[in-house]
Amino acid sequence: MTSRATSIAGVVLAGITTAAVAGAASAPGSAREHAAPKRVTAAGVGQVKLGKTHSQLRAQGLVGSIDAGCPLGGPGTRSARLKSPLRGFVDYSTTSPRTVESIAIRGGARARGIGVGATIPQIKAKFPNAKVFHGLEDLFDLTTVKIPKRDGGVFRFYVDVDTDRTVRIGVPFVPVCE
Repeated sequence: MTSRATSIAGVVLAGITTAAVAGAASAPGSAREHAAPKRVTAAGVGQVKLGKTHSQLRAQGLVGSIDAGCPLGGPGTRSARLKSPLRGFVDYSTTSPRTVESIAIRGGARARGIGVGATIPQIKAKFPNAKVFHGLEDLFDLTTVKIPKRDGGVFRFYVDVDTDRTVRIGVPFVPVCE
């Protein structure tokens, strides 16, 4: 092979390699592709389930380090931030071992396609037995939409009064600490 043929073969080989690498990077299931939203159920969100211990969730890489929880919850309250793709936090029991008592979602999860940003009519369309509670509107500017057990709950959507959009999803509730 001449040097000219060798250099042309090198260019062609480099082009094929580049195309293969680019194709692999954009292939379905690759790390670059955005993860699908996790599923919200009465048992938890994705792999983050009620009753699991902090050690179990931490070993799976689902939560960050355990920190002090809401001061309104009293002494000994603890919580941890959820790791990507979920946004939010988990609250733990006050006894040892620390088990998940509630999960608060600010993004990265949906229940029947309904997630953060949904309106009350959208929630009611997917969950016909949902109960709307206006009792927190004066104090926290939030409307609560409770999904009952017969609709796949119990969990809640928290809708901002000003924007009429869901700002949090709580399994089974979100401790209000603001």
